Amino acid sequence: MQNSEAMALSTALLAAAGELTQRIHAGVVARGFEGLRPAHGFAFARLAPDGATATDLAAHLGVTKQAAGQLVDEMVRKGYVERRPHPVDARARLVVLTERGWACTRAAEEAAAEAVRPWAELLGEEETGRLRGQLTRLAPHGPLRPVW
Repeated sequence: MQNSEAMALSTALLAAAGELTQRIHAGVVARGFEGLRPAHGFAFARLAPDGATATDLAAHLGVTKQAAGQLVDEMVRKGYVERRPHPVDARARLVVLTERGWACTRAAEEAAAEAVRPWAELLGEEETGRLRGQLTRLAPHGPLRPVW
């Protein structure tokens, strides 16, 4: 692959990811979950289903522990997460989604389905499934990191 082709592919993937992030975020806000940024959604993705420590969240988001702690504090104030004792590490606190956090996560899933529906209409269900499979092969575990 030529450098210009690689750059075109990179640009297309980044543009698709950016548009997808914005469409999901707009869908979440439209469903009544205001005061959030896309970074919250990336945090929710790590916290579901079993929670995580602030250190785990920092690694997932690619930020410092202090920045992750501030994000957790903000999400606690807004009622999306709560801190609980860690089941195996008495020194750590587990951050878990509250019912409001789970409701927001469900809203994001609905918004994601709306956001990719035009892709399936354009490409067809079969090709969209292949695209999902290929992208999953390329980056099976992320990382899912916000752009501030």
